Amino acid sequence: MSGSVYGKSFTITTWGESHGEGYGVVIDGCPAGLPIDEGQIQEYLKRRKPGQTQFSTTRKEEDKVRILSGLFEGRTTGTPISLIVFNENQRSSDYSDIASYYRPGHADYTYDMKYGFRDYRGGGRSSGRETISRVAAGAIASAILKELGISVYAYTKSIGPITIDYQNCRKEYSLTNPLSMPDPDASKKAEQYILEKHEEQDSVGGVIECIVTGMPAGIGQPVFDKLDAALSRAVMSVGAVKGVEIGDGFLAATHTGSENNDPFAYDKDKQLIKLTNHAGGILGGISDGSEIILRAAIKPTASIGRPQRTANKNNENIEIQIVGRHDPIIVPRAVVVVESMVAITLVDYLFQGMTSRLDRIKEFYSKY
Repeated sequence: MSGSVYGKSFTITTWGESHGEGYGVVIDGCPAGLPIDEGQIQEYLKRRKPGQTQFSTTRKEEDKVRILSGLFEGRTTGTPISLIVFNENQRSSDYSDIASYYRPGHADYTYDMKYGFRDYRGGGRSSGRETISRVAAGAIASAILKELGISVYAYTKSIGPITIDYQNCRKEYSLTNPLSMPDPDASKKAEQYILEKHEEQDSVGGVIECIVTGMPAGIGQPVFDKLDAALSRAVMSVGAVKGVEIGDGFLAATHTGSENNDPFAYDKDKQLIKLTNHAGGILGGISDGSEIILRAAIKPTASIGRPQRTANKNNENIEIQIVGRHDPIIVPRAVVVVESMVAITLVDYLFQGMTSRLDRIKEFYSKY
């Protein structure tokens, strides 16, 4: 299947299906000498693992990662890194009925039109479990960024109509509560809202916000491969994402130029800074050294228990009720997925940026 390779200098190739043997990823372009182990990757996978709270699918999977290549004595060798996570709790019979009809909000129809048939067991390649591969690769990308003093932090900004109050946020709380919201009060309200909609056999969506700190200025390309364009493409490639914005995003359309522009100034150490950050850390497609701020709109889970109208392959209009194990909300488990895709993109662009200036190339090679 085409479209399963992402990146130029730091590339990932993902494979696998929801009810196949498992999921995996091959990472190429990772430099030698990076300390990494399965435990580090497991911590990232744990954040998207199903069956941990009442707000996720009841499908129980350990999602235990195995490193097959690219490491020796706890460090990367510079050769391709291959990771695999085996599926253990498939129940393909839950999906046997859907082979004959098209579920609203799913890719059933479009897969049939593209390939002539589809793997209907849990969505096959279009399943949310595909993100296992992204998160495993994201753990390694994040380890590289940490070595460079760059951090990527994502969290749930809103669920349905409930939005966090930035004055009441604590980062540590978002890492421990089931909805990944940094605002305890908003989280409690959101929990109640999700339970109400779940009782109605419905689902809800939300917004994930991602903050990048420590990113140096000068990373990105000026035309088609702008850094903001690349980040948007990376995050939009996640199945449940329906919109991405950088900085003020759509709010900028309501502002005047004087409101939207970010003034420059020198700080007490004579370092050039921006006094505001409406641009979200990117100007002209290139990082400006301030925080990169990105948001992703996540749609409600498409598989819901209430009756829905659809059509089947016999040219009949029918009504269905979907069975199986599904998340009442995707947002909390998608937080680490957004974080991973941002990290992978930043590493790729940082590596590409190493050849942008001759003086830096000469500085590097003058040591030899």
